[in-house]
Amino acid sequence: MDIRVGDTLVMKKQHPCGSVRWLVLRTGADFRLRCAVCGREVMGPRSKFERNVKGIERPAEE
Repeated sequence: MDIRVGDTLVMKKQHPCGSVRWLVLRTGADFRLRCAVCGREVMGPRSKFERNVKGIERPAEE
């Protein structure tokens, strides 16, 4: 899966705050993500997050 820093991931399950969108801050073997609503940051293994991705929203390229 081609996930880059700056992408917004739409996840299958909601965060407790109600959001399903997460901003990618770091990629590699682990991902660091920030919740788009409450700003909570989480870090975890790439395999776990890739299973839960429903869609990827890329910022507009110039």
